[in-house]
Amino acid sequence: MLLFLARRLLQMIFVMFGVSVIAFMIFFATPGSDPAARIAGRNASPETVLAVRKDFGLDRPLPVQYALLMKRLFVTGDLNSFVNRGELVVPQIIEATPITLSLVFGAAILWVAGGLLVGVFAAATRGTIVDTLLMILALIGVSMPVYWFGEVLNLLTQKTWHDTWAFSWVPGLGYKPLTEDPFGWFKTMIIPWFSLAVLYVGIYGRVLRANLVEAYQEDFIRTARAKGLGPARVMIRHALRTSLIPFVTMFGLDFGALIGGTALLTEVVFGLNGIGRLTYLALLTLDLPMILANVIYASFFVVAANALVDVVYALLDPRVRTA
Repeated sequence: MLLFLARRLLQMIFVMFGVSVIAFMIFFATPGSDPAARIAGRNASPETVLAVRKDFGLDRPLPVQYALLMKRLFVTGDLNSFVNRGELVVPQIIEATPITLSLVFGAAILWVAGGLLVGVFAAATRGTIVDTLLMILALIGVSMPVYWFGEVLNLLTQKTWHDTWAFSWVPGLGYKPLTEDPFGWFKTMIIPWFSLAVLYVGIYGRVLRANLVEAYQEDFIRTARAKGLGPARVMIRHALRTSLIPFVTMFGLDFGALIGGTALLTEVVFGLNGIGRLTYLALLTLDLPMILANVIYASFFVVAANALVDVVYALLDPRVRTA
């Protein structure tokens, strides 16, 4: 198992290096374009462009440019944005990261628990009215856009029913740091968590139900039943364990992508200035250093989430460790 973990760690480092090189080449080594002019922003003066070229070492060979940029991004942390009056990029990302992590981690707990419950109960009651109702609810959840559902929840909890006993506890839009006010942080995040999780509960529940129904047709399930094992033990110890592989695969991809910025719509709807919103604002102003830093940041979480998925694979199926 230790050898498996070491191999996956080395692969993750290699992939991250490759991503950083590709991102650098796209943004700074595109033929026919001047990266100094793009970093300086629209209508920049020749003096500003010259200062950018000197500051980023763009008059030096590409390997040196790459090394200097990675040093400023990961070592010294002094990578700055000329578009936003010289603001440092790394502190802005560090400030936005806890907000996105708070949103995605909380939503992930809800959608994993909800997806497991919906999938297991639907498979256990397949062909009955309970199964039908659960699949209808899951389909409704999948069909609702996150931004629309979030706005509906805002309308109900912030205005229409805010003065009732049910939602009078809901604070205004925005973010409260966990370290400063844990209970206020929880109250601020519970509605965004639910808004983001509903979509994934429907998707994961339907996928898990389909995998469980397929697993019940396998010979090892019939063997377990022939041995006299109860329905609950057959479900949990045998059918569910083998059916979790696609579930875990989806979770790794979705979780990494959401932390990397695809939770943008939820962040905008609920006034959360996380990574997604930060990237969106950088795209509006063509803030090249910020965009590059966010791309590398997002890729790190996607790669790390997939490495974690590989570890979970190894725990679910020991045959994966020798692959």
